[in-house]
Amino acid sequence: MESVAFIQWCLDHLNYWTITLLMAIESSFIPFPSEVVVPPAAYKAAVSGEMNVFLVVLFATIGANIGALINYYLAKWLGRPIIYKFANSRFGHMCLIDEAKVQNAEVYFEKHGALSTFIGRLIPAVRQLISIPAGLAKMKLSVFLIYTTLGAGIWNAILAAIGYYLSTVPGIETEEQLLAKVTEYSHELGYIFIGIGVFIVAYLAYQGMRKGK
Repeated sequence: MESVAFIQWCLDHLNYWTITLLMAIESSFIPFPSEVVVPPAAYKAAVSGEMNVFLVVLFATIGANIGALINYYLAKWLGRPIIYKFANSRFGHMCLIDEAKVQNAEVYFEKHGALSTFIGRLIPAVRQLISIPAGLAKMKLSVFLIYTTLGAGIWNAILAAIGYYLSTVPGIETEEQLLAKVTEYSHELGYIFIGIGVFIVAYLAYQGMRKGK
């Protein structure tokens, strides 16, 4: 209950530091959607001018990197057995993590390689967990950070653009109305990014097959 009150306090006092903190939480193993952080912050930047929308994206991406690094190093240091034990634990289930989700993230990573760290940051249900198989595979840190920053930056920029745009839409006056519309858009974007990811992987596989002939 205290953690819920703390998160609500952060949302009620959005600034660059609370954005960074909440996005670090969102990008780690704790379930917390980025849709309730970045769009309201961008909306606030557009309406009140208290923040700059470009800095909102920057600090959101910094926070996403921090959370991703937590997952990466936990997986790298603890190893597969302990990660799966956590996924099957009561606390893991409280964090909306289970063995099947971790397995799916691992399979996704194995199929798509390093590029999955970039594409995975754009896909719902994979975004928060893609750092775990990267850590288990001991992916090179510099490569991990590059792909994570690109993926998280694009996702945050899109969410910020939605929040900024919705500040001009009549009838959106409360946080509930804003989040409902953002959630609708983010789900549609998720399907689009899944399609783009499949296309990119298929294209790379085709190019690899051509070179192999």
